[in-house]
Amino acid sequence: QVQLVESGGGLVQAGGSLRLSCAASGRTFSTYAMGWFRQAPGKEREFVAAIDWRGGYTNYADSVKGRFTISRDNAKNTMYLQMNSLKPEDTAVYYCAAQSRPGPGLGSYYYSISEYNYWGQGTQVTVSS
Repeated sequence: QVQLVESGGGLVQAGGSLRLSCAASGRTFSTYAMGWFRQAPGKEREFVAAIDWRGGYTNYADSVKGRFTISRDNAKNTMYLQMNSLKPEDTAVYYCAAQSRPGPGLGSYYYSISEYNYWGQGTQVTVSS
């Protein structure tokens, strides 16, 4: 089992940057594929980015491709989301999530909420215009 805690959210102007962190408990962090999702008010939770157990494979939603970068440091049990060129439409609560998936690759459903077993409580990101 793993517990996840997000941090790094806040208020930023359009065009600015933020780096989110997701700290995981437990000694098996490196056996989990990880993902970032977000949920804006009145909208469903949506996929943002995913990374496999050692960071060799990543995938992004089209809306963030080229602006966001997902990474992880298994020695620190932490995953990151570097967000650049932020837009007002990026405003949302950002959640990190984990799925037990030891081995390279992300599988076919890395974007699906149902693939992830563990979730953090979320961190608010607000981008002002």
